[in-house]
Amino acid sequence: MAQVRTASARGGGHDCDVLVVGGGIVGLSTAYAITRAAPGTRVTVLEKEPGPARHQTGRNSGVIHSGVYYRPGSLKARYAVRGAAEMVKFCAEYGIPHAVTGKLIVATERAELPRLHALVQRARENGIPVRELGAAQIPEHEPEVRGLAAIHVGTTGVCDYVAVARQLAHASGAEIRYGAEVRHVDRRPGLGVAVRTRSGDVLRARVMVNCAGLHCDEIARLTGDDPGMRIVPFRGEYYELARPELVRGLVYPVPDPAFPFLGVHLTRGIDGGVHIGPNAVPALAREGYGWGVVRPRELGGTLAWPGSWRIARRHWRYGAGELRRSLSKTAFTTAVRRLLPAVTEDDLAAAPAGVRAQAVLADGTLVDDFLIREAAHTVHVLNAPSPAATASLPIGREVGRRALAMLEEVVRP
Repeated sequence: MAQVRTASARGGGHDCDVLVVGGGIVGLSTAYAITRAAPGTRVTVLEKEPGPARHQTGRNSGVIHSGVYYRPGSLKARYAVRGAAEMVKFCAEYGIPHAVTGKLIVATERAELPRLHALVQRARENGIPVRELGAAQIPEHEPEVRGLAAIHVGTTGVCDYVAVARQLAHASGAEIRYGAEVRHVDRRPGLGVAVRTRSGDVLRARVMVNCAGLHCDEIARLTGDDPGMRIVPFRGEYYELARPELVRGLVYPVPDPAFPFLGVHLTRGIDGGVHIGPNAVPALAREGYGWGVVRPRELGGTLAWPGSWRIARRHWRYGAGELRRSLSKTAFTTAVRRLLPAVTEDDLAAAPAGVRAQAVLADGTLVDDFLIREAAHTVHVLNAPSPAATASLPIGREVGRRALAMLEEVVRP
């Protein structure tokens, strides 16, 4: 790919070779991958916020996931396993705070034991070493945690993903334009893509990459493509533990395989604080970080999508429990006490929430893998929730590879 002849080499009316929409960790990793694979390629990143990583990247628990949960052979499994190792190496190379702490996945009820054993098998299929623990061995790792059995995953860690995103932006050499919200896209076969921002600026590129996260389906439709899915936003609410000494590292429940969320877990972050959460409740706006944030147009779009109603019918019992924990601190505390009996309501202080950009098909299927699609002059990243931060370096290379292949076709005489 390093032999691609860029727009700058050929002249013409293009402002850049590749235009990336979205300055989260996936968009910035894509820019980084492109300039590394093909030096001299002119890359511009448009981000509507005043800085990088303001949404999913900067509002998660900071976990470097091992890849234990994901279906063998899936992009999530392959990229998380590879990405975890690469993320640790990247952080070490650039002096970004990180730690490989390991984590426990704990079964607290007998009904969870078969699912815990299935995770052991899945981990082995994904090439991840794990250690099975009995109830008496759990306190050796987490003295305050109780359960019937657990598995220890040694490759899990934590890092500062906002710092990672900033370093990717710097190391990419791309032009990063903040405060640049895309409002209009004009795509013309054989010529490229022209984008107009909210301020009225127009940028022309040969190839556009859509890494807009919570708004990726909207950007796809602006481009003239039918994404075949819709982003349905789920808010994840967190608490901070007033007694962080109760938790040494990372502690997770056994997840429900029918739902893509991992359940309320305990995470000792790189700063030494312990976050508890998230739960998962429908957000009333794509950036709805609290119940008071309502955007009628966005909410109307969610309610008009048939997949939203099918999710509600299929998962209403699970959703009711999540809603109860959102509205009741007592209910949230009860859920936490299954893993950490010593915790009390007074130990929990509200912390900033995040919103997960979950792609949902019209039939109500929650897209359970990363989703990357191509169209004329365009690469769309249409589903990249957790573990996308962990997997961001491999995702960026894959998206960058597709963009450069497309660029090579465009500039070929």
